[in-house]
Amino acid sequence: MMAVGCVSPSHPEHPGPATAPPVPGFFPDMTMGIAKIIGILLIAAGALGLIYGGFTYTKETHSAKLGPIVLQVQEKETVYVPIILSAAAIGLGVLLLVAFRNK
Repeated sequence: MMAVGCVSPSHPEHPGPATAPPVPGFFPDMTMGIAKIIGILLIAAGALGLIYGGFTYTKETHSAKLGPIVLQVQEKETVYVPIILSAAAIGLGVLLLVAFRNK
């Protein structure tokens, strides 16, 4: 007959709480996965920065409503991404992938 709370049926004389053993290496594996994802995203962002050189967005600056007429002023803003910043993002991404590769 097995006692309540036994760890194993082969040792009924050692009752104790039934707990699962800790998972070895759980957090290092998760850190490696996150580092790889960030590395890939940095490489992709750096490559896009080198290819396009920047991006443009529309910004609404003023708006006026005169009865049924709505007047809006929109300005196009351009943000240029420096080449050195794109190259640094690619380098950092490669460094993360190399540093956290499976051995």
